[in-house]
Amino acid sequence: MYIFISILIVVACLFLIGAVLIQKSKGGGLASDYSQGNQYLGYRKTTVFIEKATWSLAIFICILSICAAFAVKTPVNKSSMAPAPAQTTMPAPAPTSK
Repeated sequence: MYIFISILIVVACLFLIGAVLIQKSKGGGLASDYSQGNQYLGYRKTTVFIEKATWSLAIFICILSICAAFAVKTPVNKSSMAPAPAQTTMPAPAPTSK
């Protein structure tokens, strides 16, 4: 289960990297190259979609990280030396010679 969640996190991270690179920043971005030919959704709709996708992927990664933390099995620490059993009864007194 942990491996499956880890794979989902890696895939979501790759999509998040792509979404961040596409976003238009203050200095421009990959989305600025498509602003002229983007008639279908419009430039504003594209930026809104990419922003929602970015936030959704970030939340998805956080939730998966929390799930992965619960999916990890905690190791059981067993010592090779077992503790000595406690004596529950008093030893018999030693016989005395007269």
